[in-house]
Amino acid sequence: MERQRYSLFTLARHALTGHRGWKPAWRDAAPKERYDVIVIGGGGHGLATAYYLARNFGITNVAVIEKGWIGGGNAGRNTTIVRSNYLLPGNIPFYEHSLKLWEGLEQDLNYNAMVSQRGILNLCHSDEQRDAFERRGNAMRLQGVDADLLDPAEVRRMAPFLDFDNARFPIFGGLLQKRAGTARHDGVVWGFARGASDRGVDIIQNCEVTGFVRDAGGRVTGVETSRGKILTGKVGMAVAGNTSRVASFADLRLPIESHVLQAFVSEGLKPVIPGVITFGAGHFYISQSDKGGLVFGGDLDGYNSYAQRGNLPIVEDVCEEAMAIMPMVGRARVLRSWGGIMDMTLDGSPIIDRTPVPGLYLNGGWCYGGFKATPASGWCFAHLLARDEPHPVAASYRLDRFASGQLIDEKGAGAQANLQ
Repeated sequence: MERQRYSLFTLARHALTGHRGWKPAWRDAAPKERYDVIVIGGGGHGLATAYYLARNFGITNVAVIEKGWIGGGNAGRNTTIVRSNYLLPGNIPFYEHSLKLWEGLEQDLNYNAMVSQRGILNLCHSDEQRDAFERRGNAMRLQGVDADLLDPAEVRRMAPFLDFDNARFPIFGGLLQKRAGTARHDGVVWGFARGASDRGVDIIQNCEVTGFVRDAGGRVTGVETSRGKILTGKVGMAVAGNTSRVASFADLRLPIESHVLQAFVSEGLKPVIPGVITFGAGHFYISQSDKGGLVFGGDLDGYNSYAQRGNLPIVEDVCEEAMAIMPMVGRARVLRSWGGIMDMTLDGSPIIDRTPVPGLYLNGGWCYGGFKATPASGWCFAHLLARDEPHPVAASYRLDRFASGQLIDEKGAGAQANLQ
């Protein structure tokens, strides 16, 4: 399919013909008998991996296999936040690399992913938490990442609608990363799908993986799918909350649990929230979409599940935290909610590594960081698949760190939050 470049001129030209000449953004391919690389999972991470395999390494005989449709999984079930305000050395370089890729992503993909760098403000509510944020900010600056520690007056100027007189959760200040912000979740997926397809990658939808093909030595040489057997030299898994389930097809047990994470959108309102704001005395985060809806979420539902729906106690918890810092949201009506399946590791940090099964590679365990990591995840997983060695900024995301004790315990908010 001839590549279709988007521009103001193209838009004007198609407007003259009633927009009847637009071509599909990507090819809906049928599976071939064999590929050099198969990527399981047609979400942001899988499509970004395929795109960078083609773009960075010239590997185009690649198939992305998706059991449903592009954008129908976790890619369309998140709160769209992009940031790199991490603390630990194993995380800061990776997420900063991702944020830099976000900053040039729309030009690279020639696709409007609606990246909006409006900033993220993490509120602190005690002297101890302010000290912790000061430490985090200093760690970020030492790695060349922007960070500003705000006092209460500066926070008030930025967000005067917050509840500064709350006796239980007084606002002591906040940590601001100005380069952070939001992006259009499904737009990102569509952009990577289009970019990968333009470079020769086959995107195969409605094709569920049901098993692995292995040779006499146990090496993975292909996948069994609902559309037949497909052979390959390497298989990369990027299946988010279904990581443990798909890995079990290769008799591989991983330090990952699947949990539901709910998110919510309110009715459209006039612009009020300048960027992303998080509540430091709990787990709550909120931003405002370009359509005016308040997009917010909180903590995991407290049970293992593969269902894309949550329970009412978490809804109550999220709403209580919202009211604790900005009571004005109590008058907004919630239009919809959804649940994404989070693949939670024990230390709250991801895995990009070869597995003990030859020919099988793992990209998973993204916990709360999956969407913001999309570009760097694809970049680093493509590097691993192409060169059989980790990318330097993802070198800490080893699978064996759980056996060696070299955890990247950013918050202790993995599958079991008791790793302090």
